[in-house]
Amino acid sequence: MPIILPNDLTTQEIRVLQEFRRLNTETLGLAAIKAIKHPFGGGDAPAGLVSKGFVTTDAPGENFTLATKGKDFLAIDAKPMNEDASGSGDEPAE
Repeated sequence: MPIILPNDLTTQEIRVLQEFRRLNTETLGLAAIKAIKHPFGGGDAPAGLVSKGFVTTDAPGENFTLATKGKDFLAIDAKPMNEDASGSGDEPAE
């Protein structure tokens, strides 16, 4: 079964957004974003996030700040559909 990513985001873009949450910050520098480990390449995720409205950038493109759309995305508490409230996912659904 394929994984459907929300809002036309790539896995790399989601990884960058999650880094904002992990570091509990609203602004990240380009160096910090490039340091995020991208298993299949990377480094171009900030440009996609800017064009999609999830982050904004300063004039020289060195700092990226979460936009309202990015904050709303990070506020989602997503869980797999087959997980119960306990999070174990081992018990069958009743």
